[in-house]
Amino acid sequence: MHFSRALESSLHSGPSPDGQLIAILLSSGIVVRDVESLEISRIIDLPPDLTSGVTHFVWSPSSERILVAIIDQIHVFSVRGNNFHGTARIPPSPAKSIFVDFGATDREICIWSPYGVKLTLINISTSKAVEIANPKFYHVASAARGCSFRAATHHLALLTRTSGKDMISIHSPVTREVERSWYPDTVDAQGLDWTPDGKWLVVWESSVQAPRVLFYTSDGHIFKDWRGPLQHAPQDMGLSSGVGVRAVTVSPNGRLAVIANVSTCLCVLGIPSMTEALRLRHPPVVQPKDTLQIWQEQNTLPNTGSFSSPVFVKATQAVTPQWTNLNSLQEPKSGCNLVKFDISSSLLATRLDDAPGTIWIWDIPSSDLRAVLMFHANVTKLEWHPLQPELLLIRCEGSSYGSLVFIWDPLSHGPLSIDMGHEIPGAVGGKTHATWLKTTTESAAIFFTNTTTCMITSLAESDEEPLPWRDGPATTHPINHEDDAAMQSSGLASPIEDAENSFDLDSDDDTGELDDTFQFKKFITP
Repeated sequence: MHFSRALESSLHSGPSPDGQLIAILLSSGIVVRDVESLEISRIIDLPPDLTSGVTHFVWSPSSERILVAIIDQIHVFSVRGNNFHGTARIPPSPAKSIFVDFGATDREICIWSPYGVKLTLINISTSKAVEIANPKFYHVASAARGCSFRAATHHLALLTRTSGKDMISIHSPVTREVERSWYPDTVDAQGLDWTPDGKWLVVWESSVQAPRVLFYTSDGHIFKDWRGPLQHAPQDMGLSSGVGVRAVTVSPNGRLAVIANVSTCLCVLGIPSMTEALRLRHPPVVQPKDTLQIWQEQNTLPNTGSFSSPVFVKATQAVTPQWTNLNSLQEPKSGCNLVKFDISSSLLATRLDDAPGTIWIWDIPSSDLRAVLMFHANVTKLEWHPLQPELLLIRCEGSSYGSLVFIWDPLSHGPLSIDMGHEIPGAVGGKTHATWLKTTTESAAIFFTNTTTCMITSLAESDEEPLPWRDGPATTHPINHEDDAAMQSSGLASPIEDAENSFDLDSDDDTGELDDTFQFKKFITP
């Protein structure tokens, strides 16, 4: 294992989607570093009023631009090639719950206003804005469930709600005008999503209603109305209780849709038949066998009792996951709350509300449970590698896990724990973030940051393997598969021109029914 040198960082930092750059928001501006050299390639100066109170710091899908937002302003900067700087002014609001993100491309900004009053789409190339009334979901945690951009064509599918009725609309990728809209036969739809190939639009009903998933064609015609499994086996553990759908996850290859509910059983539908292909059951007691490995976290060294970085012991007898114990004041939770496919669509990782410290890994082609990973703390993040199949990054909650990153693959001897606190100077405290770095090197790499420092960790096992960075010697730590223990000042500042694209969003516009709320406004540059 290899560690890069430590770099100055902040709460707002992260690698670009293409894995070639790292952007860090500092008091001096946005520092952009090249991953290969780790040297500063550009410093973007910020307006004086944009150095504090930042609410959003987001890369564009193309890795060409960066979005920085505060409560009443949004700025978009180019990071390569030119000095583009676009701004949008947001009227002050007593509610600060606003969500901002890029749209289908780096030319489009999406702004969800407080209380779901409207969704504003700004095209920063044409200086035009479109307003859509009553988006159903608008909070940071839920906004993505209510809108979906179709791959390749960039059509927008949006879920809105007016007068107690759900509405779905499909919008032009160029003008964002409504091409088609309809009222789905749902009581309280909880999300929609295009399949990766863009052939189908999936919509699912609330979990408090009867099971229901609607599959529409790309032009909005109903193709399949799935109303739950037709047959129930005795071991289906609550599937026959009439519980509804919690979430739907489509595989990266677009051939499967996993339907999670409040039971411990998952239904997997084949696409395009939209019929049940298999059923995955989380057993209350897990029995190890040749095709199933069970790994349990151990925090103390054998025979010493001293604390160390977590290691994992392979279970040889039947094990019961640590199911959640609720007191009389807590609302009972059950069912699968996290479902993620790896890039090959062959492995599926799941987590149950009932056992938040246990991760279940399923082999989809064989319909078998391949591995069960048991942690002492609740798992808060699962992230499959964006390019390499069957490679999983895991993080847990709690201060003792703040510097820890866990890596698992089917050939490893349990999850590998990486303690970044041993590599980063000073104490690793406060909020930390870890994610895969999308690189083309044979060995995977991780980007890790806290409030002051960031670095890259390569999982390369030998000095001969290429690393994502090339800036000289790196710290080397061999991976032990047997026990798994384990800003410089720069004159590169690039001045930016005054804003060429500027918008002022008027919050007093009247809003009516969906098809009547689209207005195109040409904003004149001051």
